[in-house]
Amino acid sequence: MRYLFISLLILSVSLLTGCGQILELKDDVSEKIFGSDREEDNPTPLQDLKQAGDAKLLWSATVGESEIYEFSPAIDGKYIYAASETGELTKLDAATGKQEWRVSAGESLSGGVGAGEGLVLTGTKGAVLAFDQATGKPLWKSRLAGEVLSAPRVDGGVVVVRSGDSRIYGINVADGKRKWVYERTTPTLSLRSSAGVTIADGAALVGFSGGKLVALRVADGKIIWEATVAQPKGATEIERIADITSLPVVDGRFVYAAAFQGRVVGIERSTGKVLWNRDISSYYGLTVDGSVLYLTQSNGATYALDYSTGKTYWRQGGLQYRKTTAPVSLGRTALFGDFEGWVHLLSRDDGDFVGRVKTDGSAVMPQPVVLNDTTALFQTRAGGLYAVSIK
Repeated sequence: MRYLFISLLILSVSLLTGCGQILELKDDVSEKIFGSDREEDNPTPLQDLKQAGDAKLLWSATVGESEIYEFSPAIDGKYIYAASETGELTKLDAATGKQEWRVSAGESLSGGVGAGEGLVLTGTKGAVLAFDQATGKPLWKSRLAGEVLSAPRVDGGVVVVRSGDSRIYGINVADGKRKWVYERTTPTLSLRSSAGVTIADGAALVGFSGGKLVALRVADGKIIWEATVAQPKGATEIERIADITSLPVVDGRFVYAAAFQGRVVGIERSTGKVLWNRDISSYYGLTVDGSVLYLTQSNGATYALDYSTGKTYWRQGGLQYRKTTAPVSLGRTALFGDFEGWVHLLSRDDGDFVGRVKTDGSAVMPQPVVLNDTTALFQTRAGGLYAVSIK
């Protein structure tokens, strides 16, 4: 089954002229992200590994199912926090996966989870919810104008969260009261995405429809700089989609971002100046480890690029049309999940497959998380959370 979440569109009233037209638009966009129906029905088959593998399953836990919305775990100190669409919030010991507590939010969840400054944060179709990290006790509820599709982040006493209508909110950690709101005009047609915000050194980095990346001050929501990651091109609304649908990545003096039907770029963090760019479309995004930038292409293929120039080190096509997740990096290995619940290990040196771990057979959520130097966390739609460790 296709990811319904990804193929959904945010449409203006002027486009809502009939069910047939909407379904046609959804099919067209889904094809651009994942390829044609023939390719989706025939994902690239997995090849036998040339070696035994360099990964093992350290532990697993059940955290609740998510059919449509996308979730990833949050780490704060020695604990992991996970949320599910069914309203469950779970605290786990990071070393063992042992459950510390589980509470019900009392309603369905649509985005999360975030953790920090003593809070566990998640989102619903119209609010941000805060819970106490130690006990799971509800603390406050802050209502927003739109649904929350991504994980709230917290920094310097401010919770920063994005709503589905692309508004960015700054909320007081202590009581949930709104401090500021940032909003901008969005294109007529844009992709629905679970990408939220990246926070670094008091700045919130946010990608928008139309290919713009903005740095905001966490304290007051004021713009620090704006950069162009991609320019809409083409004659039709679908061809002109150039949305940043993944999280920007901060590494030293650089910020990296990628856009669907656009480019991947390296940006000077202090000024927002674009230093280099490559014409590679990406939906789920990238990560950086040392001098290597790993990227998932929109069709599921994976890249390793030079962090300072964007030059290609290697491209691996063995995961095409497998709805490949964003990458995470452990040592000299890049890890990616897929729609059949596999976690794949690729060599940093040449992109060859060096290991494979099976989860529960359901799709892996798009944003895996690094737990420590040797372990990463992968959450699945069937409700599993898996700690995969490299040797």
